[in-house]
Amino acid sequence: MSQATMKSKIVRAVEELPEDATIEDAIERLVFLHKIEVGLKQAEEGKTVPLDEVEGRLKRRRQSKENQ
Repeated sequence: MSQATMKSKIVRAVEELPEDATIEDAIERLVFLHKIEVGLKQAEEGKTVPLDEVEGRLKRRRQSKENQ
C-alpha cells in the first residue's frame, strides 16, 4: 500500500471520530485498524488457524483456569 493511500486512510479514520474524541480514542482507532490490516494480510498469506483448533485451544484454556 502506498504512503499516500495509508495517509488518506489515517486521515479518514480520524475525521470519522466524534467531535469530542480524545487523543486516546484516535490512537485506539488507529491501532484497531492496523490490527485489521495485519490480520487481512495474514489471511491472504494463508497464516490462519482452523476453527476447530481455536475451539480446542479455548476449551483447554478454560479447563486449565478451572483447575487452578
